[in-house]
Amino acid sequence: MPRPWEADPKASFQRRLGKSALETGDTNVDPSCPDIWELDNGDVAVIGRDLTDNYAPRLPEGVSVGRDERLVIIPGRMLRAAKVDIPDE
Repeated sequence: MPRPWEADPKASFQRRLGKSALETGDTNVDPSCPDIWELDNGDVAVIGRDLTDNYAPRLPEGVSVGRDERLVIIPGRMLRAAKVDIPDE
């Protein structure tokens, strides 16, 4: 049975949500920094630290990470800075 949603690997980056990691103070010009982007199909791409293996043993009940998924951590201030760019609906 197909899943109700699948990521589209052909979607393109459309716009950054919030501020860059340099603007939030979460990097110092290192090219490997967190980011949040809206894709042209409305989906959201998150670039962060892969901590799947660290969190897997202690996920809350009812939460799971699929074989083709990763648990990614970004700075809280980065998500809060993106709030202005995220519509309520």
